[in-house]
Amino acid sequence: MQETIWALAPPAVAIVLALLTKEVYVSLFIGIISGALFFTGFQVIPALETTFTVMGERVGNNMNIIIFLIFLGMIVALMTKSGASCAYGEWASKSIKSKRGALFATTGLGALIFVDDYFNCLTVGTVMRPVTDRYGITRAKLAYIIDATAAPVCIIAPISSWAAAVGSSLPEDSSIDGFNLFIQTIPFNYYAILTLIMVVFIIVMNFDFGAMKRAAAKEPAEVLPEEEEDSIARPKKHGRVYDLLIPILSLIGLCIFFMLYTGGIFEGADIAGAFANCNSSLSLVLGSFFAVIVIFFLYIPRKIITFREFAGGLARGFKAMVPAILILSLAWTLSGICSEDYLNAGGFVSHLVSDNQLAHAILPPVFFLVALGLAFATGTSWGTFGILIPIAAAIFGDMGSQFLTITVAAVLAGAVCGDHVSPISDTTILASTGADCNHIEHVSTQLPYAMLVAICCLVSYVIAGITANGWLALGIGTAMLLIVLTSLYKKSKKAERTGYYTPESCGTERHGFSHEE
Repeated sequence: MQETIWALAPPAVAIVLALLTKEVYVSLFIGIISGALFFTGFQVIPALETTFTVMGERVGNNMNIIIFLIFLGMIVALMTKSGASCAYGEWASKSIKSKRGALFATTGLGALIFVDDYFNCLTVGTVMRPVTDRYGITRAKLAYIIDATAAPVCIIAPISSWAAAVGSSLPEDSSIDGFNLFIQTIPFNYYAILTLIMVVFIIVMNFDFGAMKRAAAKEPAEVLPEEEEDSIARPKKHGRVYDLLIPILSLIGLCIFFMLYTGGIFEGADIAGAFANCNSSLSLVLGSFFAVIVIFFLYIPRKIITFREFAGGLARGFKAMVPAILILSLAWTLSGICSEDYLNAGGFVSHLVSDNQLAHAILPPVFFLVALGLAFATGTSWGTFGILIPIAAAIFGDMGSQFLTITVAAVLAGAVCGDHVSPISDTTILASTGADCNHIEHVSTQLPYAMLVAICCLVSYVIAGITANGWLALGIGTAMLLIVLTSLYKKSKKAERTGYYTPESCGTERHGFSHEE
């Protein structure tokens, strides 16, 4: 069954089952077992032996990624316990003087907490909700800002749990370093970039459209009295804003330092060469380990947390990362079953499209749509790119071409988009929870925003596939988004000036909240 169409059965089984059952873990495992059965000629015991052999090999070879995720979970748990994020909220409540300022402070905090999307959603919502309430910002708008600066920020941040997961998704026999490929995809992850551009645009221009605007007109946010808002934002511990900044900056700085170190910067290599040849997974482990040490000496002597709380935070951080570790382990195993040493799905697909330039051209938009649909149906980004990235890498082999970079970027963009609009996505649920917003209202109000960006992304990936020029496609996609947003903004302002309100055009001014600061 090697290098035949049956080699595609394991990921196909995993995708179909995930779409039908919405259970990603079980679907991935059944996909793995089906691949092992094909490989062993449907002998059950040898198939199980093959499954756990591959799993042991893949998990063992990616142990540094698992250790990094554990340390990252510990860092998040300790920062949460310190009360530093609440200190940011207290500072924001005293410093912010306008609605626009409250939204920018929310976006800024979301961009700052890029190491993990779960921590991002809950922290930003809890900290900024009293501040945004004070300025009449609806909970639906807050939930959108949280969601739009969680996964989209994490997926373009080189030092994050998402970067580690993506970097480890490439097949083991690939000649391309996963971390370096992830870095190359950042400027071509159109959904993440265009979403952040859209967030800035609607904050600066101070307008909404579609279901978001109707929600603002129907149920304006409650404005909290000054004293109530202050009491909610007051930190529970003694943490300060720099207790949030120092650990994050330390994590970034230390990881970069160890990338240079493992790349041979002290052995005569230049900076570019050191980054290109570094052991990225080991560097992330070393950087995150020393970041935990920095937190210990930052918090314990000042009694921000007790030693017992520090130790408890380590355990809670480990537990928080178990679901991520499980889904990665299964995705790695599925990739291993399909690798060259077993079913060799890559060899089959590569031969299928190697001489067809048209097939290469349509792959970025196709992968974007498949990833979007799979992530929407399953509610998980990590499971989506764990399935699709090995397939994309297998198609292009060791070409290392612009096509590979753009196609992998399309997978990441589609996965984040599908996760963003899925009502069963963890981040979507956590965003509505953090904002204290009705979950269905959050899903329905952000859907037009996400779909507008998704359409611009699809056009961009079509252009990128045809021209093999990701930068040109990024420019066209950005221009398209800004033109549409500007048109919607002018239409909204015209409706307000003429006094003609419809459910689609009515704004918050009608209900006592001015669009102006």
